[in-house]
Amino acid sequence: MTDIVDALRQILGDSAVLTGEDVVARATSYWDSSPMRAKAIVRPATTQQVSDVLNVCHEAGQHVVTHGGLTGCVQGSHSNDQDIVLSLERMTSVEEIDTISHTLTVQAGAVLETVQNEVASAGMFLPLDLGARGSCTVGGNVATNAGGINVIRYGMARALVLGLEAVLPDGTILSSMNKMLKNNAGFDLKQLFIGTEGALGVVTRVIFRLQPQPTTRNTALAALPDFEAIPLLLNHLKSTIGASLSAFEVMWGNYFRAVTEPGWHKAPMSRDHSHYILFECDGSDPARDNDRFMEVVEQAFEKGIIQDAVLPKSEAERRSIWSIRDDFEAIVSVKPVFLYDVSLPISSMKAYVADVEAKLEALLPTARLFTLGHIGDGNLHFFVQGHTDDPAARELSDRSVYEPLAAYSGSVSAEHGIGIEKKGWLAQSRSAEEIAVMRQLKHLFDPNGLLNAGVVVDQ
Repeated sequence: MTDIVDALRQILGDSAVLTGEDVVARATSYWDSSPMRAKAIVRPATTQQVSDVLNVCHEAGQHVVTHGGLTGCVQGSHSNDQDIVLSLERMTSVEEIDTISHTLTVQAGAVLETVQNEVASAGMFLPLDLGARGSCTVGGNVATNAGGINVIRYGMARALVLGLEAVLPDGTILSSMNKMLKNNAGFDLKQLFIGTEGALGVVTRVIFRLQPQPTTRNTALAALPDFEAIPLLLNHLKSTIGASLSAFEVMWGNYFRAVTEPGWHKAPMSRDHSHYILFECDGSDPARDNDRFMEVVEQAFEKGIIQDAVLPKSEAERRSIWSIRDDFEAIVSVKPVFLYDVSLPISSMKAYVADVEAKLEALLPTARLFTLGHIGDGNLHFFVQGHTDDPAARELSDRSVYEPLAAYSGSVSAEHGIGIEKKGWLAQSRSAEEIAVMRQLKHLFDPNGLLNAGVVVDQ
């Protein structure tokens, strides 16, 4: 231990290498408040320092686990007493906002919300957005191919990345800092590091594609009578507002009621509806966008799709409504609670949720299920409160969610990734041939299995 830690101190300086009490004072993750475990936490400030750290660890056969904002949901950043944790918390610079090329160049440790605000102050817009914006880092967003609330219009993180810089497990720096939208000069190597959860290398810098800042933003929270009204409303919005629809979030009634219980969020409408949809449109025509949005909402009323709706009159009201969707502390405060992230066709969702409910009733009858999701892009999230001390509760809950999914050819991960937690279920969504190629890529880039070992696939 002393040798490798001393070597890392020589590279980074004493203040950039944490050991002992400085390690255990940190929580394992947002989801796990237990003390962090690691031989040391190293905090490089540049890509070159990341390279030096990985090179030393590679030569010493030392396992390394990368850390961003620790908001991941699949145990992809869990470490043990023998691991070196490589944290990018000092690599937070917004290097360039190019308002001509519409690009952002940023270090991977920057917090997403901080970056969003800097981009907005320059009159531009970074579409990447998710509930963990105040803690998650852009490097983690890229490594997990994060989704979030704007996917229906702008796509996943992958669609926003023009270029990146990454460090391979042996310390080799691979720089693909491309700012062009079109570049077919050989293999697009950046794709190897987007969505691969740090298994093949550490993303250190990113170039994102930006959009002009919207000049109008219209939001509505609508109450619907049943699930069947959801695709009707989605089709209505797509056929009227079209490309300006940027978010379409669903909350099942039990989720809405749980987060608006006394002491939590204030309910802006009746709490006894079947489903609630939070939808938003961004535009650039103040003279028309607001009136058109109102007209479209009124049409949905006339067609009987919507039973009630609330349209915020200020940014404070808008944020209050969004907090109902984003802040689920009322649910996760009841332990144990298990979080799931799946995707499947919208046409199959009602039947699938019913199957999950039936499976839970049979396998874990003490459980309570809460459902929400980015339904416009086929993504559902579940919270399962176990209400039991049974150590088998997690396994029974997993079976209840994932086993019925197979009948609908869905994915066990829509946007959170596989990490370590879902690895046993990966074969339900990927063929044996696909998993074999994943293993081959891992072995090619990291033959000794030292970087983020066991994440996504075993070697």
